Amino acid sequence: MRRVFLFILPILIIVSVAFTLFGFFQVRLEEEKLTDDLKRKARSVAESMELSVKHVLLGNDLKNANYLAEKFETRERLQGCVIYDKDGNIIALTKRFADWKGKDKSYIKDIIVNKIPRGELEKFKDYQVYSYILPIVDDEGQLLGMVEVIHDTSYVFARLTELWRRISSTLIILVVVIFVLSILLHRQIFALPIQRLTDWFKFFQRGETDETHPIREKGDLGKLASEVEQAALSLRVARRTISDEASARLEKEETWTEAKLKDLIRAKLGEKALFVVSNREPYMHVVDEVTGLEKCIRPASGVVTAIHPVLCACGGTWIAHGAGNADKKFVNSKDKLGVPPKDIRYILKRVWLNKEEEDGYYYGFSNEGLWPLCHNTHTRPIFRESDWQAYKKVNQKFADSVLEELPAKHPFVFIQDYHFTLLGKMIKEKRPDAIIALFWHIPWPTPEAFSICPYRKEILEGMLGCDLIGFHVQNHCNNFLDTVNRLLESRVDIEKFSIVRSEKETIVRAFPISVNGRSNQDAQDAGIKQEIDKIKKEFDLEGKTIGLGVDRIDYTKGIIERVLAIDRFLEKYPQYKKKFVFIQLAAPSRVHIKHYHDLMAEIDELIEKKNWKHCDSNWKPIIYLKRHFSLDEIEPFYKMADLCIVSSLHDGMNLVAKEYVATKNDFSGALILSQFTGAARELTDAIQVNPYSIEEFADSIKLALQMPQDEKTKRMEKMRRVVSENNIYRWAGNIITELTSLRKA
Repeated sequence: MRRVFLFILPILIIVSVAFTLFGFFQVRLEEEKLTDDLKRKARSVAESMELSVKHVLLGNDLKNANYLAEKFETRERLQGCVIYDKDGNIIALTKRFADWKGKDKSYIKDIIVNKIPRGELEKFKDYQVYSYILPIVDDEGQLLGMVEVIHDTSYVFARLTELWRRISSTLIILVVVIFVLSILLHRQIFALPIQRLTDWFKFFQRGETDETHPIREKGDLGKLASEVEQAALSLRVARRTISDEASARLEKEETWTEAKLKDLIRAKLGEKALFVVSNREPYMHVVDEVTGLEKCIRPASGVVTAIHPVLCACGGTWIAHGAGNADKKFVNSKDKLGVPPKDIRYILKRVWLNKEEEDGYYYGFSNEGLWPLCHNTHTRPIFRESDWQAYKKVNQKFADSVLEELPAKHPFVFIQDYHFTLLGKMIKEKRPDAIIALFWHIPWPTPEAFSICPYRKEILEGMLGCDLIGFHVQNHCNNFLDTVNRLLESRVDIEKFSIVRSEKETIVRAFPISVNGRSNQDAQDAGIKQEIDKIKKEFDLEGKTIGLGVDRIDYTKGIIERVLAIDRFLEKYPQYKKKFVFIQLAAPSRVHIKHYHDLMAEIDELIEKKNWKHCDSNWKPIIYLKRHFSLDEIEPFYKMADLCIVSSLHDGMNLVAKEYVATKNDFSGALILSQFTGAARELTDAIQVNPYSIEEFADSIKLALQMPQDEKTKRMEKMRRVVSENNIYRWAGNIITELTSLRKA
């Protein structure tokens, strides 16, 4: 509309100026006409009084003079009459003009001398009148006196005002008509054809370039449309060829790669884009606290680690909360940007939340309610009605944002995690043709545990709006089916692993998530080697055995148990003092929640206490680095670590374990892995521990350090094979295959 207005504005200005000038000249002509008419009437009245006034002046009859003045007052538009003697003195006048006597009229002397009639526009009180003075002479031409006729001029100005009103009204109507007609013409000739072309291009982008969306325009736009349709026809043929070739390659390849995933997507989705929804965004723009400069970072998140390679492979749109303090500066008018920054593969759309929404939806309901509810860590979940209302509001906001982006038919939507339990149903109500999957990245509790939630029915109904629900391990699938079976009226098919409610079926499957495998060439990366040397020099690590932990600071990660185990290990095996250093990378998390704030203080205090207990000269057992690390920053730590410890008290999968294995190209290193992680079911060659048993935990550290190199190599080789074969591309491929099998014809 703004562009249309800018197009029409010059036309309206030109028309308005031209019409105003035309009106001005019309008013001037009318004014001259009315003024001439007024003068003519005044002269006619004065001349009609001439003979009567002459007799009065010859007879010096003052009585008749006053009679004449009052008599002529009654004439139309005549305000009054004044009779003068030959010296210019008033001898008679209309009563209403009693103040006329004191009026200064210097021009009367000219009339006395020259005996020439004269008319003037004069101000009387608060209005204007027209005065016409006619000299009265005798038969010999001698001046006897004068008669003055005073006319009302208000009707002249009333007529002119009315004329201006009519001109203004006509101009307004003309402007409105031109504006409306211009908009209609612009819409018909330009806007609608361009909109149809734009819509067609959108369909083209989404792979919906068939005959159901034809472009039929005439003129220059028609020529463009014809060329575009011809190009689309060629592309459709090419796409069919590519799809057929992709299907053929899929049958030959065994190892899942980015290329194989792309082939699968071409074969299964065609050109349809994938829409991913998560709370955490894959890239965020923040202002550096030290330099004050804006920078783009990749958050160290399991969801980001898993989903980013998938969208890089297949393209699409990722819809997420824009949480970076500089995020709004880098999006377009539709809150979108292309990512990765230097090699754009997909679109990131940011959704904005205010502080109240973020507090209630994220910190409140999601992380003080659902998070502890789903993790068996003996932390009491907190449910507030205000948090629930904020959670519903934000889910609806994300639903609206997703619906804006969806293509015309059968879109594929992939929702991530517990932040959006209601989203599937919300989208499905507006777009029943949408194929929706929800992947649950955290554990699913037993029915007894989940029944604690006051909003359990709404959450389950929201999740069952999805066509497919994925969990990391089969046990979580079983718990979910049991929960639905006990808490909702539905039909649960154990053999098919599906749930039917209100004639809608939801498939439940286990999809163990993984990471993107590393190539052997990564080990030769000179930049990483330099970074390793820098880290070793900074912390005096040369000649020492290095242990590593990488975690968000969360009570589910077992960081306290890990510190206690290291403490006990050094107590039991003091020969490792000064020889063993454990590096803990810890990203602060959810600091606005008191439980997390207290946890960070407890960890800080505990590490300081244990370091003080065991330190000797320049050595301390635990190096605690508490800040956010990007994935690129973490990789050198993975590569140089001789031991990685994952001690989660309860975890859906834990990708740190798989990331560590994926980076060990030289098959070195050992992994201590909690038996309460999903990863423990796949990485069976890791040293598995119960993190609650500090003695067992401490002995496991000694076992990992004393393990012969050939056994370490054998175990790491097997684990790398598992990660490589069951990588993130296989995970995505399995989900997409399952999704497309649900597509309605």
